[in-house]
Amino acid sequence: MIIQAHSAIIAGELVDDTWVEISSGIIRSVNRGVNSAPDQIIDGVLIPGFVDIHCHGGGGKYFSALSPGEIHSAIETHRGHGTTSLLASLVSEPIEIMKEQILRLKPLVKSGQIAGIHLEGPYLAHARCGAHDPALLLNPDLAEIKDLLELADGTITMVTMAPELPGAVDAIKYLAAAGVTVALGHTDGAFVDAAAGTNAGATVVTHFMNAMDKSLSQGSFASFVVADERLSVEIILDGHHIPFSTAREIYTALGARIIFITDAMAAAGATDGSYTIGKLPVEVKSGVARITTTHALAGSTLTMDTAFINAVDSLGLSVKEAVAATSTRPAKRIGLKDRGEIAVGMRADLLSYNAATSTVTLISE
Repeated sequence: MIIQAHSAIIAGELVDDTWVEISSGIIRSVNRGVNSAPDQIIDGVLIPGFVDIHCHGGGGKYFSALSPGEIHSAIETHRGHGTTSLLASLVSEPIEIMKEQILRLKPLVKSGQIAGIHLEGPYLAHARCGAHDPALLLNPDLAEIKDLLELADGTITMVTMAPELPGAVDAIKYLAAAGVTVALGHTDGAFVDAAAGTNAGATVVTHFMNAMDKSLSQGSFASFVVADERLSVEIILDGHHIPFSTAREIYTALGARIIFITDAMAAAGATDGSYTIGKLPVEVKSGVARITTTHALAGSTLTMDTAFINAVDSLGLSVKEAVAATSTRPAKRIGLKDRGEIAVGMRADLLSYNAATSTVTLISE
């Protein structure tokens, strides 16, 4: 199949007339110019599929669901919005329940339907629990973590952890040595804790400026994040978790390290109404999800196409900058070497972005 585009993001740059040859889901050639007999002509910018490294569900369903059909529904909801690769994020639950959830997701990782599992908890700070049930939070335990990794058999890709917790530094070292991406988040720590976690091997910050001290004063957690280039920085670009004006300032300072995520809960791609996160009640009004009892933000209803459009329209990013933050950079950070850009040998996960209509469309082979 040959796809002709008026423009495309190739090797991190916006280029004019480009055609791509694909077969069996793989990009076979990338060519400049106009093909004489394309199978499909794209009236927009050809971009790689989105890679969401922090997503809990969508279409009214969670990745923690008991039914494979419900999990597939969440996957397909996000795929319909341009997310061709995602990590299935799980919130804090009793360890035995988390094990059951991992076992249900494991075959979907092995088959390639999801890119991996992200454990956002239970090793989080009580003071910054956000939408996690504080009664379920634990200090990291190496034996327990080893048991989880053995059970998952390579399918746990990322773990979020508060670095100030007792045992956290040793746990981060162990996870990083095992090839698991460690994210610092839901933390009440300071500069020294962020430094200790990063020196131990953490490489990501979970939803920066949410579930942490937002102060940039000397000695704060956030001040370390800004200063240390080893850390990739997640941002939920919905305008609610942080204002677009603040997101613009963060991007200006840290652009080469920013990864846009959804942190989507079940209402993404669905409707307002009553939901739960774990066992906590959530109310979604005007697309904003909050814990009913505490009014804390409870994930987002964001989809990656909206995050991409927000990056361009509300932050003023170029298309190539938005692609880097929604596709290329997140894929590289979690070790996905076969996606995130349009190049020979990569998966043919392709989208069309139309600036005139602010829409993103999935291209199917």
